[in-house]
Amino acid sequence: MKKILTLGIDIGTGSTKAVLCDPAGTIVASAVHSNKISLPRPGYAEMDAEEDWWGSVVDVCREIIDSPAYHDAISRQSLLGAVCVSGLGPALVTTAGVDTRDKDSDVPLHKAILYGIDTRAEKQIADQNRILGEEAILARCGKSLSSQSLGPKIAWVRENIPGVTAESSWFSSHSYVVKRLTGQWVLDHHTASQCDPLYDVNVQDWAYEWVEKVLPGLRLPKLLWAGDVAGTVTDIASRETGLPVGTPVLAGTIDAWAEAYSAGVSSPGDLMLMYGSTMFMVQVLAAPAVSEKLWTTSGVVPNSHTLAAGMATSGSVTTWIQRLCGGIEFETLIEEASDVSAGSEGLLLLPYFAGERTPIYDPEARGLLMGLTLRHRRGHIFRAVYEGIAYGIRQIIEELERSAGRPARILAVGGGTQAALWTQIVSDVCAIEQIIPSVTVGASYGDALLAAQYLGAAGSDETWADEAVIVKPRSDISGVYDEMYQIYLDSYVANKHLMHRLAAIQGEL
Repeated sequence: MKKILTLGIDIGTGSTKAVLCDPAGTIVASAVHSNKISLPRPGYAEMDAEEDWWGSVVDVCREIIDSPAYHDAISRQSLLGAVCVSGLGPALVTTAGVDTRDKDSDVPLHKAILYGIDTRAEKQIADQNRILGEEAILARCGKSLSSQSLGPKIAWVRENIPGVTAESSWFSSHSYVVKRLTGQWVLDHHTASQCDPLYDVNVQDWAYEWVEKVLPGLRLPKLLWAGDVAGTVTDIASRETGLPVGTPVLAGTIDAWAEAYSAGVSSPGDLMLMYGSTMFMVQVLAAPAVSEKLWTTSGVVPNSHTLAAGMATSGSVTTWIQRLCGGIEFETLIEEASDVSAGSEGLLLLPYFAGERTPIYDPEARGLLMGLTLRHRRGHIFRAVYEGIAYGIRQIIEELERSAGRPARILAVGGGTQAALWTQIVSDVCAIEQIIPSVTVGASYGDALLAAQYLGAAGSDETWADEAVIVKPRSDISGVYDEMYQIYLDSYVANKHLMHRLAAIQGEL
């Protein structure tokens, strides 16, 4: 009897990762390809869809297929049963059309525009709010328009990129790769639910009459759930990737939701904290819940809903500090920060280095380091970074509690969970208990699980995640953090107008 293997692929801003798994969730082979993000001007965040999305997927597929582990598995009667792809998003790239017979129709017409960290479409947000009404958008889409919304960015592309027309097709990162693999133009329900104001989150379908009002003639892809089959690997895609012709390819979804799925975040009340270059949070809902400050979306599995939030920065700020310190090892910075007391001796950082998404929705917010004295050293600053991000998480958790109830279970995933000091600070600041799974491979692992479930090699309610570490809050320092958190909230309000003046100057450079 053949043993079924599944391949999960995730396209990230920093890298594309692939894992080949057996039905028990054991990783048979893995591959990583570095990607790069471009910041050509203030408010712009871009990637090259051909090179960093499709090209990176080709490379990791080739590495997997050419690996001794894959050949050994095949020699022992194993079979690659299905592929699932997730990716950063919602992102936007536009191509000429959807003709599956013409490879030129897949050529991007512009650099891919990234998720909420790209804030170029503020005018289009205002236009669509005026046409449809802010309250109506919130009620129908489950969230207000923001830099995270894809509808305004599609409008921006129409208005600013030569060659983009109503006949053009548009994609997020994983749906572009699915098109290249199968020739099929599809989009999963979750990603569609971040294409505001084009999707009705209540009925979980396109809001067809609204699409026509704000983007007349716009083509719309077929909607599928993340675990549905989009198509099979074509001859052309097989020659490029090495994947067997005819292998089923699932629709996939946005990386944060695939990662939540990999961690076992699937029951109402479950919340994922994803420690990455940005901080992302996904809570599963028993029923749709609307918050003006968060995002209501469709989930991964059919008829599910989630409430989500995202900070514009997180690990990216720790990397920025490390570079300013001459590239010193993170271990040294963490050790020095560990020697600093809670509250960083009165040093406070607002992590708005790329504006901020939830809950303040302010693309013109800017980073702030306040309270500096000659006594402060780099350990103080590095701890203040961890604490500043933790204050932002606490602000979001309070919004989640108001809208959907306090999370029943919190699972922490992502590369940042390897820094024990960071997760401990978050638990202390937020007064929460965090479960860190034993395997935190990421979204690609969730993709492989979805593929295994499609094939019946894993149960529909099965998870491959096991608890490894539980981080509990320390009550003896809660008073310090309560005071610093209030200063964090007050500091943004007091300095908002100055941040905006500085943002205006930066926009003129």
